[in-house]
Amino acid sequence: MITVLLADDQALVRAGFRALLDAEPDIAVVAEAADGLAAARLAADHRPDVVLMDIRMPGVDGLEATRRIAADPALAATRVLILTTFELDEYVFEALRVGASGFLVKDTEPVDLLRGVRAVAAGDALLSPGATRRVITRFAAANPGRAAAPPPALDQLTDREREVLALVGEGLSNDEIATRLLISPATAKTHVSRTMVKLAARDRAQLVVTAYEAGLIRPGWLT
Repeated sequence: MITVLLADDQALVRAGFRALLDAEPDIAVVAEAADGLAAARLAADHRPDVVLMDIRMPGVDGLEATRRIAADPALAATRVLILTTFELDEYVFEALRVGASGFLVKDTEPVDLLRGVRAVAAGDALLSPGATRRVITRFAAANPGRAAAPPPALDQLTDREREVLALVGEGLSNDEIATRLLISPATAKTHVSRTMVKLAARDRAQLVVTAYEAGLIRPGWLT
């Protein structure tokens, strides 16, 4: 059973998501929060598999709540899926940087929301190549010069792992990385897993952010 915490300041939105999710035999909503402070507290109480987090809430917003959840060792298995009204929300990249596993726009189709919850619960990042390109391009335009010196841990990566990191940064799946590098999907998965361990990344979403901030990918390369 996939357990879900809903965090949105609009009761009607929460009710809609709850009705959709609770109708599924493998998903259960365990709590609801109307602001980020309650979301972080309830996440600590219930330790859900997935938090559906509205990014814009009064008081403590979804960005800060995501940061608190990602920083809590007891919630290492909890994944945050950002809900935003606009795909190019200025806070989406920052949410990914602090620990969100992906994002969905609120008007997404129900089947895509369910697929997203299941994917994130399984440990996948919800970042398509197109979404990755748009978010990074928008963030780079608003924050010129943000991509800076590579993190020290990057020195631990082999040349192949750096190559894989760059491809993850483009939003490629393990199968797509395998095709690009002419290796098996299993080998691609191994490289991705080792890269995550060396960089202490929670999931693929943080690898995307690291690849950009380390200069391994740039917006111009993603067009």
